[in-house]
Amino acid sequence: MTITLSHFSAAVVFALFTSVVFGITQRNTPMEQVRYGLYCFALFVGGVFVAGWLMWLIRR
Repeated sequence: MTITLSHFSAAVVFALFTSVVFGITQRNTPMEQVRYGLYCFALFVGGVFVAGWLMWLIRR
């Protein structure tokens, strides 16, 4: 069984796992952990979109 990921889906999986770790290790209460994890996830995915647009602009 193999799983084939696109670049975008691999980046989203990386963002998910990294955000979970950041949320758990950087905040104390469960609610703060969830909020910070979601915040980090949004920044990671937003960064992927920004980087994609920048690469598209550079290529043109």
